[in-house]
Amino acid sequence: MGAADTIISGTVAIGGQRLDKALADASGLSRERVKALLGEGRVSLSGKVVSQASVKVAEGASFEIRVPEAAPAEAIAQDIPLSVVYEDEALIVVDKPAGLVVHPAAGNLDGTLVNALLHHCRGQLSGIGGVARPGIVHRIDKDTSGLLVVAKTDVAHEGLAKQFADHSIVRAYKCVTAGLPVPPAGTVRGAIARSSHDRKKMALVEDGRGKHAVTHYKTLAALHGAALDGAALVECRLETGRTHQVRVHLASIGHALLGDPVYGRTPSKLRPLLQRLGFHRQALHAAELGFIHPVTGATHHFASPTPVDMRELIVELCAEGHDAKVLAML
Repeated sequence: MGAADTIISGTVAIGGQRLDKALADASGLSRERVKALLGEGRVSLSGKVVSQASVKVAEGASFEIRVPEAAPAEAIAQDIPLSVVYEDEALIVVDKPAGLVVHPAAGNLDGTLVNALLHHCRGQLSGIGGVARPGIVHRIDKDTSGLLVVAKTDVAHEGLAKQFADHSIVRAYKCVTAGLPVPPAGTVRGAIARSSHDRKKMALVEDGRGKHAVTHYKTLAALHGAALDGAALVECRLETGRTHQVRVHLASIGHALLGDPVYGRTPSKLRPLLQRLGFHRQALHAAELGFIHPVTGATHHFASPTPVDMRELIVELCAEGHDAKVLAML
């Protein structure tokens, strides 16, 4: 074992449990991390090395876990400004600007949110899966703005991932659609998968293929013109969280987002306005985020104001540009 190992030792408080659960409860590590350390031969029980996660453990049994120093992340830390909404030892909530990619990938190997978080959280990341990296449990598109929660510890990552998996996370988006949805409120259900015609796009697919997706939408205000060539301010609440979900679902009912270069076409009457404003992204903002803190159990709810570029677009679309009721929604 390396000299940099951190040793966690103690006794099992409740007997009869699986070893991985008992050690997770006693050590503060996640069960997945405990399982990995068991597989690496880094766990001993009553002085003997053990490797089976499923073995039952007796109350009062002594244990020792040797946790290696977290390996450095492959991505590099970069001093990129972040808008931090909330932060503690376990997690961080950021308000991402449009134009910032969340995770390094082909074509965007640096300059991402992960690079920024590695710099901001240096020395605070406990090693998710044995690597000193931020735990990305959900993403929003490069050209979508708004709120994301990121784990700083293995336990927080596991706890948040469970909430996303059981759809208990609160997520609400504000967007500007082409045309006025009819009916003005409703639910769009439809499985989403990679398009068979364009691998860069997602698409609605038949049941049994893709991932189940549900979006609840509500028209907050009609912004401009007649139903067919106008625009509307719409709120979408996500029951699930699939890639491009809001964009695909609203496009499927004939109301793609203004500025969306992939799933929609801006009405001809509105194109000069978007060009004049220099608005070249989908009009989509992750405005609300709520979850149960995976460590403290506290309920958190955050709201992000509509960013300047979308606000300017909405103001220009409002009648006379001075609709107080609409502005109050931003």
